[in-house]
Amino acid sequence: MIARRVGWLLTLIVALAFVRPAAAYLKIGTLVGSKIVPIKWTAQPVQYFITNREVPGVTASELQSAVQRAFQTWAEVPSATIQPAQWKGFTGTDPFTTDSLSEIGFLSRPDLDRVLASTTYEVNESTGEVLASDIFFNTAFDWSVSPGGDSSRFDLQSIAVHELGHFFGLYHSLLGETELQANGGRKVLAKESVMFPIAYPRGNIDDRALKADDIAGISDTYGTDQFKHETGSISGRVTLNGSGVFGAHVVAVNQTTGVMISGFSLDAQGRFVIAGLKPGIYVVRAEPIDDADLTSFFSSDTVVNINFKAGYLDRLVAVPAGGSSAQIEVKVSGK
Repeated sequence: MIARRVGWLLTLIVALAFVRPAAAYLKIGTLVGSKIVPIKWTAQPVQYFITNREVPGVTASELQSAVQRAFQTWAEVPSATIQPAQWKGFTGTDPFTTDSLSEIGFLSRPDLDRVLASTTYEVNESTGEVLASDIFFNTAFDWSVSPGGDSSRFDLQSIAVHELGHFFGLYHSLLGETELQANGGRKVLAKESVMFPIAYPRGNIDDRALKADDIAGISDTYGTDQFKHETGSISGRVTLNGSGVFGAHVVAVNQTTGVMISGFSLDAQGRFVIAGLKPGIYVVRAEPIDDADLTSFFSSDTVVNINFKAGYLDRLVAVPAGGSSAQIEVKVSGK
């Protein structure tokens, strides 16, 4: 039986966290029988269609070119086994139509006044195989494909790179800093991951390029054998007064390069794993999820502990190639 499943089933994402011991990132998953399996394309190269609809400033052909460049960004990750996607042509079918084809295009959704774009999946309920994935870009916003960006419009290629991260099974990273606005929204000041859930302001094109956290995340799912042999991981717990902290954001910072890769503590014991780390010495920090909407990471009924102060592990951590550090405990204090 085939069914359309929304890509951000967060209760399933949380359950995925420790199905695979090396899972360092929030993954999108689906339920097959009693088992949760990650969203992953087994048949490659993936094929897609572009909905033949234009918007002011962007033709359907320009949309196709921007999407193809975004696909190429993920395919060029040397530590992942993603093949370049194949464009199969234009279609009159809108995205989010259950037809076992991947359609990408513009849709008018003025009711989603804070959603620039969105991704869904069509999977085989019996096997969990991904059959198709659709992406829509919201015409309630103004779009640009200008090579240098347009200060009055959002950059289509940048948002496409983010949505294709979802397309390939990644969820959100918390490596970013925002400023709360008077309207309740947040303005991004800086970020170290394309998969941060909030986009840069109009005109910014920085998210056309992946960051270390994005590369580690996609390589955790589609990694080459070389990637697995040459990188290591950090695992442990985040605790508050001896008890595990669920939902802590844990960041590993390479002391030499300053590169940051992050994960989350995703069970009642506060356990976490951060994989895809280059061998070296790391500083480890745990912090509450307080710089983005919690629903960008978990379902609204998930109880996440944010009532603690950010804290550091009291020692440096050595990460070996092809292995894991010794188990660590990051102790945080209450606010």
